[in-house]
Amino acid sequence: MLGSGGMPSSHSATVTALAVAIALEEGTGAPIFAVALVLACVVMYDATGVRLHAGRQAELLNQIVCELPPEHPVSNCRPLRDSLGHTPIQVLAGSVLGLGVAFLLRTSS
Repeated sequence: MLGSGGMPSSHSATVTALAVAIALEEGTGAPIFAVALVLACVVMYDATGVRLHAGRQAELLNQIVCELPPEHPVSNCRPLRDSLGHTPIQVLAGSVLGLGVAFLLRTSS
């Protein structure tokens, strides 16, 4: 939940569960639902777009640094984190999980 990357996207699951729970409780016409929906869209777009590509760039930079000669000043730097974003499938899986959690919590109360 606190890390980034991996299957399923816990961030997508969280914002989807939030939006669905609000829709079930307040209705889809409520202003708070619109806010939750926009938040969910921004989080999922960021996960599949900006963060995924930043992770791919970090992976490439780590490979470049590994190929540097040992005497190069950058050759002994700590590797960059390359597990930052999510693939669309991971985000979709997180959304489905969040949807299920929201409905499960709704039926249990």
